[in-house]
Amino acid sequence: MSEAGVPPVIGVIGGSGVYDIEGLKKREWREVASPFGKPSDALLCGELDGQRLVFLPRHGRGHVLSPSDLNFRANIDVLKRAGVTEILSVSAVGSLREDLPPGHFVLVDQFLDRTFKRETSFFGEGLVAHVSLAHPTCSRLGRHLAAALSELSIPHSRGGTYLAMEGPQFSTLAESNLYRSWGCDVIGMTNMPEAKLAREAELCYASVAMVTDYDCWHPDHDHVTVEAIVKVLMDNAEKARALVRAAVPRLADRTAVCEVGCHRVLDTAIITAQEKRDPAMLDKLSAVAGRVLNA
Repeated sequence: MSEAGVPPVIGVIGGSGVYDIEGLKKREWREVASPFGKPSDALLCGELDGQRLVFLPRHGRGHVLSPSDLNFRANIDVLKRAGVTEILSVSAVGSLREDLPPGHFVLVDQFLDRTFKRETSFFGEGLVAHVSLAHPTCSRLGRHLAAALSELSIPHSRGGTYLAMEGPQFSTLAESNLYRSWGCDVIGMTNMPEAKLAREAELCYASVAMVTDYDCWHPDHDHVTVEAIVKVLMDNAEKARALVRAAVPRLADRTAVCEVGCHRVLDTAIITAQEKRDPAMLDKLSAVAGRVLNA
């Protein structure tokens, strides 16, 4: 019998340009219910060269949801219920560094979370858990994605800090300069609490941050046209599709649980005594934490 999570099922969170992949077979849009509410959209399930893929349009098809309105818990929960074992999160970001120009990809490995309106955990009263976020992304996924990006000759950096802001407004000049002084590399609105929740759900998570423009700290920021940004967005979407295609064969080779421990983080995280655990919470967390709660 194979271990839990083998063979892998790859989930991709991103925009419509990402999931429109040539060669995706057995395509089917599936509605998956979650006890945490309504997810952003149905899931597009399919196979690419025999590997199962599950796509979730982060903002809904047609981009109908603001970052602050995303139900991050439902999104991660339905992906877990669909069998997903690792997540490739693809998102547009602004650059906080001169040497990360538009069109550059950053494989983020750290976050600063400045969001304040979002539910950040699956756990709470009746069932308490504390997971480690020292290393919030999966280094194994990062290694494979970096190899795929190099193979495709896509300019990229492995490692970087993503400043997650609330939005939907962009940052002020003072904020942008402050984030630069903190050593942040890119700025966006969607990867938190997404990464935290993926960790709680024992999913490998990788963040592919695609630079669309410089944040407002840059002296040329005010001269950037909408047309220029749209062109970068379209180019980035094409690169993202190529990245998914190139990464899938590498990620499909996993024959055991994640070597860096992503699939076992709840082994030592839940601290509520067994006799004190709320039955309603146990039921709600059947997908997210069922592996340890039902053991």
